[in-house]
Amino acid sequence: MPTLIKGRRVVSDSWVFLADEALVPESGPVYVTLKRWLAERESLSARTAAVGVLLSPADDPENLASDIGRFALIAVEFPAFTDGRGYSTARLLRERYGYQGEMRAVGDVLRDQVFLLARCGFDALALRDDQNVESAIAAFADFSEVYQNAADRPGLFARRLAASAGGAR
Repeated sequence: MPTLIKGRRVVSDSWVFLADEALVPESGPVYVTLKRWLAERESLSARTAAVGVLLSPADDPENLASDIGRFALIAVEFPAFTDGRGYSTARLLRERYGYQGEMRAVGDVLRDQVFLLARCGFDALALRDDQNVESAIAAFADFSEVYQNAADRPGLFARRLAASAGGAR
């Protein structure tokens, strides 16, 4: 079972992923595929327990736009380390659709991705089993400065521009 890092520390995972054919339990937080969410939106929304959704690389996050506030968790799948579409999905969810809940990277998640995943808006990572947890947590601080704007904070140039505009009064 992957190690869940949230808030830069290891936490226990109470969420259960339900395959499309699995029965929905009466209690406990669950997350489902986008396909299942779209097919069973009403019954899943009626649950008293939290519901989340899993987006695969081919899923369009725009399909969640009208429901974005219903989810306590959106998990984004990284089926392979080399598949970077999840980074774009995360930025769209945070910046365009205003998602404020837990966004979790799942699948082939490696220590080398940690810093950039956080920059794109992920606040939880299901780290692959063969990864060193302490090293992955340390990776949040791999770089002390960033140039580009991202979901987590403005880049160096944007901050300098804002500071100079504030001092030019």
